[in-house]
Formats: sequence, structure tokens, C-alpha cells
Amino acid sequence: MRLTTLPPRYSHQLMTFALTAKLPLSLQASMQPTIQPLIYVGCAGWAVPKAFSETFPEDGSHLQRYAQVFNGVEINSSFYRSHQSTTYARWAASVPDDFRFAVKMPRSISHQARLSECGTELQRFLEEVHGLGAKLGCLLLQLPPSLKYSGSVALPFFEMLRRLHQGPVACEPRHASWFVRTVNRQLKDQGISRVAADPACLSAAAVPSGDPATQYLRLHGSPRVYYDSYPDTTLRRISLKLRRPVLHTGRRWCIFDNTALGHATSNALDMIGYLGVGESSTRCSPSIGITDHVVFLTTSERTMSEGRP
Repeated sequence: MRLTTLPPRYSHQLMTFALTAKLPLSLQASMQPTIQPLIYVGCAGWAVPKAFSETFPEDGSHLQRYAQVFNGVEINSSFYRSHQSTTYARWAASVPDDFRFAVKMPRSISHQARLSECGTELQRFLEEVHGLGAKLGCLLLQLPPSLKYSGSVALPFFEMLRRLHQGPVACEPRHASWFVRTVNRQLKDQGISRVAADPACLSAAAVPSGDPATQYLRLHGSPRVYYDSYPDTTLRRISLKLRRPVLHTGRRWCIFDNTALGHATSNALDMIGYLGVGESSTRCSPSIGITDHVVFLTTSERTMSEGRP
């Protein structure tokens, strides 16, 4: 069964109760209606490994076959080279209406310019990627591990980005200076979500932060990055986290980047099976008091080797 995206669902009964009950305002605030987020699950790239070819339809391009099973994909090739707007438009036309693309921003912006004086490159990239139209789900900005946070550089860049693009943006910093409360607040103010990554460069990097409207989970494989599979126990736990309704999160992405040996496809297939989206028995029900910042992976889970090859 293809993963279909669930629309947001609100607890109107809870809203009515919170508005009418004679409770302290602080308690009423904690009982605001929660949202069942849209969930996008997929891989970094739409390759269809031979070992799993029978899981996908026989007809169509790799992307068309992939999009009949998954509802999201992360484009990484855009990090290395540009694609014409017509190419993005062709990709968008070949997938179902509820399918979404996350697109990695070019290294010319993140690694070479290091967010400084890159207006021309940014505008060119956005003109290209906007060819996806409504199927552009998120922009992904992965920063080099050596890039320290500097408000005098990062804030003007994000302000420029926000003038040119209003859709979801997820940033994956990898230097410790980005994982402090002040920076979290500034990212939130700019409407920039911070990626929850595994393996994480430090414990805070495993927790989504910044703008809570989008939560973006990147699973690179652990302990061997790009090579190792995730055990069932970890995938099941993450699926429960993905389905949790929260106050302010409208969408969650779960992207598997452990593509070297084909484990990304295997893990993503298992994930959509655990999510069971579309089956009434697995749909989320409204919940009270769940935090927006979900820890998807504990330290022990990030280091465990159970079930790995």
C-alpha cells in the first residue's frame, strides 16, 4: 500500500472545552487543540534497488515507480549541479498530486560561499526549483561541520531567503555553535526548521528545533554512515514519534540517507508499514501535553548494532 498523506485533523471537542471551561489561562493553553501532522517518508534519491524491484510497479520511470510507493523524496543531486526549471517541472508532472520533493540547496551556497554574498546563486537555484510548483515540499540546507554560527552572516542570508521563498526550509547545521537557545530562537523567528539528524554531531542535533511547523528527520545510517541499516526496534519507535499529534507541527519528513547498500529503501518500506497510514487502527487521536520537540533517537538507539549487518 502506498503511503498517502493524512490531512491535519483537529480536536474540536478539546478546543471547545479549553475555551469554555473556567480554568487558569496557563492550563487552557496547555489544552489547545493538537494537529495530526502530514507525514512524508522516503529516501535520498528515487533509485529502485534490484533487490526490491518487485515491491514497485513494473511500468514507468524510476521516479514514477518510486512515487507509487513513497510520498516524498529528497533530491541530493541539486547539491552538486543545477537542474533546469523544465526538468523540475517534468519531475513534478510525473508524480501523484500528494507527492512532495525536498530539494538540497547547492554547495556553492552552503560550502563554498558559506552563506555569504551568494544572492545570485540563491536566486538562480530558487528560479530552477520553483519549477516543481506546489510539489516543492521543503528546501534542505546542509551546512559544513566547520561552519560556526555567525548572526552577522546567517541572519542576512535567511532574511534574503525568506524574501525570495516562503515555503518550508530545514537547516542541518553540524557545528556545536548552532545548538544553543539563542540560535534556536533566531531560526524560529526566521521560519527556519532545524533538522534532527542521525548520527548526531551532539545530542541536541538529534532533536528538531527552530520553526516547529516542519520537523525534518534525516537518517544517514549508524554507526556506519550511509552503509548501516536501522533495526526494527528503532524504526518502530520513530514511527510512533512521527504519528504523535502536536500543537504547532503541520508536517514531518522522515528521509533515509543510508543508500550505499540499499538499506534506505528497505528501512523506508518498513517505516511506511509501521505507520500504516490510511488504516483506521493506526490513525492518531488528539492528545494533550505533547511537546513540539520530539527526540526521535536516544543515545543508546543511535549506537546500538542490533539487527545491523
